[in-house]
Amino acid sequence: MKISVVSLLLLITGTASGFTAPHLSARASAVRMASAVEAEAFVQSDRVVMEELPTLYVYDHCPFCVRVRIALGIKNIKYLVNFMANDDIPTPTALVGKKIAPIFELPSDKLIMAESLDIIKLIDSDERFGPIGQIAPATDRTEIKAWQKSVQLLLRTLQRPRYVATGLLPEFQQLDARHAFIKNHQLPPYDKPEWKGNEENPDGMDMDEKLELYAEAMAKDPAPLIEELNAKLVELDDVVFSEHYCSEGGLSYDDIDLWARLRSITVIKGVQWPAKLRNYMDNLAALGDVPLYDAMAL
Repeated sequence: MKISVVSLLLLITGTASGFTAPHLSARASAVRMASAVEAEAFVQSDRVVMEELPTLYVYDHCPFCVRVRIALGIKNIKYLVNFMANDDIPTPTALVGKKIAPIFELPSDKLIMAESLDIIKLIDSDERFGPIGQIAPATDRTEIKAWQKSVQLLLRTLQRPRYVATGLLPEFQQLDARHAFIKNHQLPPYDKPEWKGNEENPDGMDMDEKLELYAEAMAKDPAPLIEELNAKLVELDDVVFSEHYCSEGGLSYDDIDLWARLRSITVIKGVQWPAKLRNYMDNLAALGDVPLYDAMAL
């Protein structure tokens, strides 16, 4: 997809002017050796179609929302998806009392609930949603958690401007929604209090300055940051168990969390995925029925 810098600035601001892998640990080495043995793919159970379909209220880019979407897909449950605009406060507030996502609504039980892991626990422990316990418990993959922490600022820098710049994500279809996201989501090196406000500066950073920083982030050559990210993905590839699940023992909450976070990397054009990790992304996208962003990458 080709798009001009001027077009990016218009999407973000509404005006054209605003705008080598480290040494492996012993456990990582063991994972690499074990995964050399072909792992079996997860086999879905029969399709679950309730008389009254559950509804999931989400933002497409939100990893916590993606957790639930991929879990529902893994369990082969048919459901309705309601993509809320990013500046839509009344809808979630009417459902659960505040602006939050995801929100799960089960009409047959007159149930409305939030919190991604609580929702997944519900659907994997109720026989109406198919066999119970299909998603294994989380394991103590401290090296994966450490990896996620190590790329946090890097991914914020690359992903956040692209979410609003594509003009294609459903929650950012209107300028007000894009501005609501920019208003509340800081770019490095700024922290949340500097961006949104604190006791010394309750109003936080001026909105025009935020818009300019987002526009500058999109206009800047991303090559050095993408090179850094490519190296980090090689590092992660070494500790992912197989192309079907990230931890030995089968599909688990480890995958629910990791894949949901990795999905947003596909909005970044030019990323080079190691083979096993790319297959992992594609396999779980198909299994969970949650598309990747490759076709709209910037």
